[in-house]
Amino acid sequence: MWEDLLQIRSAGVIFYVLRDSKGLYLIDCGFIGGRHALSSALKKRGWFGERIIGIIVTHGHLDHILNVGRIAEETGAWIAAPRLDASHYQGDASYRGAAKVTGMLESMGRALLGFKKFTPIRFLDEGDTLDVWHGLTVIHLPGHTAGHSGLYCASKKWLFSADLFASYRFFPHLPPAIFNHDGNQIPQSVAKALKLDLLGVLPNHGDDAPPEVHLQRLIEMKRGMWQQK
Repeated sequence: MWEDLLQIRSAGVIFYVLRDSKGLYLIDCGFIGGRHALSSALKKRGWFGERIIGIIVTHGHLDHILNVGRIAEETGAWIAAPRLDASHYQGDASYRGAAKVTGMLESMGRALLGFKKFTPIRFLDEGDTLDVWHGLTVIHLPGHTAGHSGLYCASKKWLFSADLFASYRFFPHLPPAIFNHDGNQIPQSVAKALKLDLLGVLPNHGDDAPPEVHLQRLIEMKRGMWQQK
């Protein structure tokens, strides 16, 4: 789809591979089947065998980090991840309210799926920059998790929006309450994201629409949120 960007799907979640002159970088690592999906996609694109230099985590939910530790161990890649989600990387995050359901499911999932704990070499905070690909800036978008963050590429005017919203043609929506650390923060995070100079967004849950269509859905969804108030 793009010359230096690859979108990969695994068990309901999308993750991304970025390529620059130094090598490859992953934004999250997918869920069940993610490692196989990564290998297959790299072979199909002709990137198999190129070095995976780094893994950038958007937040600590298991469907995004299940494979991080394993891939880092196998490739020697560094890991950069939001500071406020550090407990997730060690498999001991606490959940409250409706999200206790997610905590229970993740606890079982870690045991059944062989989750490997990991410690990032770099903890990410609001405004941090990563000198990879075309340059990325960390945008803290809390609510889904405490540390949930997007990655903004100013030169392309794209936002890797993580789980800020799910973008499907007939049902774009905010993440359900059972998955959220503090759902009351998410509308503010949506507004913050849309203050960026954007031409497109790339979500971790969505269909095959191009970035500009995902952006339009997010704009329309925000408009609907305000109309409901």
